Amino acid sequence: MIKHNPFTSNTFVKKWCLHFIKDQASYSFNFIKEVGFYKPTFMPLFINVGKNLTKGMSYVLNSSIISHDFKNKVLLIYDVPEYFNIKTETLPKKIKAIKIKQYPGFLTNLETYIDFNNYFSSTFSKKSRYKFKSYQRVLESSFDINYKHFYGNISKESYDDIFEYFNALLKKRFDDKLETNNNLNPKEWDFYYDSSFELILEKKASLFVIYDDKKPIAISLNYFSDNILFFAITVFDMDYFKYNIGKVHLMELYKWSFENNIKIFDLSKGYYDYKERWANVNYNFEHHIYYDSYSISAISIAHFLKLFFKLKQFLRGLKLNVLLHKVTYLFKFKKSTSINITN
Repeated sequence: MIKHNPFTSNTFVKKWCLHFIKDQASYSFNFIKEVGFYKPTFMPLFINVGKNLTKGMSYVLNSSIISHDFKNKVLLIYDVPEYFNIKTETLPKKIKAIKIKQYPGFLTNLETYIDFNNYFSSTFSKKSRYKFKSYQRVLESSFDINYKHFYGNISKESYDDIFEYFNALLKKRFDDKLETNNNLNPKEWDFYYDSSFELILEKKASLFVIYDDKKPIAISLNYFSDNILFFAITVFDMDYFKYNIGKVHLMELYKWSFENNIKIFDLSKGYYDYKERWANVNYNFEHHIYYDSYSISAISIAHFLKLFFKLKQFLRGLKLNVLLHKVTYLFKFKKSTSINITN
């Protein structure tokens, strides 16, 4: 169990509920600690607060409690990292658990290394290290580059300015890729904007920014437990692509992590080449399902969910999710073009 999970913190939970379930009731169950649930349909299915917008749910099972509040019910918990190692074997017979692998995850165990230089030399070849440092030298000699990590302190003015650039750079990046991006969904983006300011002040989140003079050109939103950094959303200005600013951004963030006693740099879910290069541990994100094994309806719902998520994972393995993002982008582009013409 990780300590002080940012995705079960009061601020994250309160803001998520405000943006996604509003006045709906939230629920808790006495055999499972740290997680709140909501009920999206008439069915006896309860989904974790935060749903798929967390970067790693954790919780504690209290197996000694007889769960009278769980009759006929099913619980679904999204995105539990495999390395959190949640044991379900000691649950009472009435409660059964299913773990379903979903997205791949990547992390760097920083405890394996003495410092950043040790990590850098152990992970990348001499030729690659020279290139990375060369990219940074050229970038810094060509522009007025400075690095800022907003963690525990940020003015509202700076925060608003960064988030405005953050949104614009993400739109620019995914327009270039001709893909939609879930983070840019207005409802999601409003949640990130509304929640991150307080989380930064509470040291449960941060914004790491590379500036060219006063203009943000690379930004990442990160979340924190006591000693885990969750690398959540990142983007850089495509005008600086030839300077490999993405690599420079990661180098500086890894340096900061070593200097600030971060033990795990979690690169989060989803496969990208850079994650495989920077990570030293591969793991899986899982969805966890708990159900009343004495209830026919609960058994049916739980096994339907199992089949549904296995199918999603199979289709994801065929990269149909990438095709879907491109198709939805094309549809969105045609729709917006049509609206502009009629106006």
